[in-house]
Amino acid sequence: MDDMLFAEEPQSALPSAAEPLLAEPWKLLVVDDEADVHSVTRMALRNFEFLGRPLEILNAYSAREAREILRSDGNIAMVLLDVVMERPDAGLALVQWIRGELDNQDIRIVLRTGQPGQAPERDVITGYDINDYREKTELTAKRLHTMVVACLRAWRDLRALQRNRRGLDRIIQAMGTLFRLRSMHDLAVGVLEQLTALFYLDEHAAFASTEGIAVHEDQDGVLRVIAATGRYRQAVSEDIGGIIPEDFREYLTGPIDGERVIIKGDTCLALLTTSDGHLHAVLLRGVQGAMEVDETLVRLFLRNIGVAFDNHRLMTEIDATERELIFRLGEAVETRSGETGNHVRRVALMSRFLANQMGYSAEEAEIIYRASPLHDVGKIAIPDLVLNKPGKLDADEWLVMKTHAGIGANLLGGSHLTIVRHAAIIAAQHHERWDGAGYPDGIAGEAIHPYARLVGAVDVLDALLSKRSYKQAWSRDEVVSYFETESGRQFDPAVAAAILRHMDALLLLRSSIDIPGAPLEFDE
Repeated sequence: MDDMLFAEEPQSALPSAAEPLLAEPWKLLVVDDEADVHSVTRMALRNFEFLGRPLEILNAYSAREAREILRSDGNIAMVLLDVVMERPDAGLALVQWIRGELDNQDIRIVLRTGQPGQAPERDVITGYDINDYREKTELTAKRLHTMVVACLRAWRDLRALQRNRRGLDRIIQAMGTLFRLRSMHDLAVGVLEQLTALFYLDEHAAFASTEGIAVHEDQDGVLRVIAATGRYRQAVSEDIGGIIPEDFREYLTGPIDGERVIIKGDTCLALLTTSDGHLHAVLLRGVQGAMEVDETLVRLFLRNIGVAFDNHRLMTEIDATERELIFRLGEAVETRSGETGNHVRRVALMSRFLANQMGYSAEEAEIIYRASPLHDVGKIAIPDLVLNKPGKLDADEWLVMKTHAGIGANLLGGSHLTIVRHAAIIAAQHHERWDGAGYPDGIAGEAIHPYARLVGAVDVLDALLSKRSYKQAWSRDEVVSYFETESGRQFDPAVAAAILRHMDALLLLRSSIDIPGAPLEFDE
């Protein structure tokens, strides 16, 4: 059973289910060249708390010190900034630096001045991207508290909007690449970011999804971590039982109809059963103000995510079906021709490996991998007397055998599907030669499609190393000598050089296919 879960950046030890999560403090930077201002500000805000999080006050006594702190810490929510410090315009210049060079548009900036005449309020508010302007004498402890709360709330909302957009972007990107191996992980990370944005939460979240756990799964069903954030990152591949709070575990085994959201204290567990009976869960801990979240909105979001997961599953099944049918068809032709030993799978695997080594994109290498098993599909129309004749073919028989390239191209031609279209090209041209002496059309050099040049060379490599009805398998040295001699004649010199350079790795990959019960799909 394949199981999944996940969370944000790595930290030290994995927290237990009962371990409380410490609330991260809000960060306020006080920038002023008067020590008394720092002391008074700290005293006025000494018992400050907002949404269960305390306040951490950072101190800078010049604009230069403030720049160093702001460069090193991107989580400062607010700056209380003096206008006049080492220079009359030091504070205003720092504002421009924050919004311009530092490109921090989220941080809330409040200018404080003891000399309002040097920086008139109307001019400053109009000309600089600040959020408030106050004279130091008017900021009582009560007004300071109110202003800090307003700034922190605005900073929190801006960060939530960014996370929501980032999560949505990730989901959109994942939906566009669902056939790739990591697409489920990317989709799940997008889910996590979107949900944490709903809770104004940055970290300490986990996403879980188990394949095959139905609504009535028994106690042997296990949810495991697939990806993680914050202190949960070390839990990847671990059982969720050691992470989820005990009073939430019962919800993982009971029947779930559609989606369900359970919120207790600072912990939220969102459960979703997709149409195929698979259970998915999002665990969020350390959620401040969780009870204020609109549960209906969370349910609607989960419902839409369920559709995405169902689509992913269907696309994965269609993709796997396509791959298997191509391999089965190639193997059917291989079996009819009396060739054993997984020739088409070996050619596919070695071709993809070689494409990667030669700098083809991952997408191109995958196309070659999927299209190459059909390179000899035209042999399905070659008579048995020719196809399985022991010994060398005579001139007439050879003419018949050579027709398999054109037959294969005709069988596969005319399709608008990428894999089939390239399979037709490979079938038609994989027996063409670099020097133009090949068949069926006698084209040469760059006129031969690059995929056909690569697959044709790998096809020859595997044929030389294999025992056939008309020959014995060649040794490694004999094969190396042949490719050295035929480089620039039968083979594209670049392809021949790559094969010679990676010969040992190709032989190792080739041998892995001959393991009894080897699957149709292999990772490099």
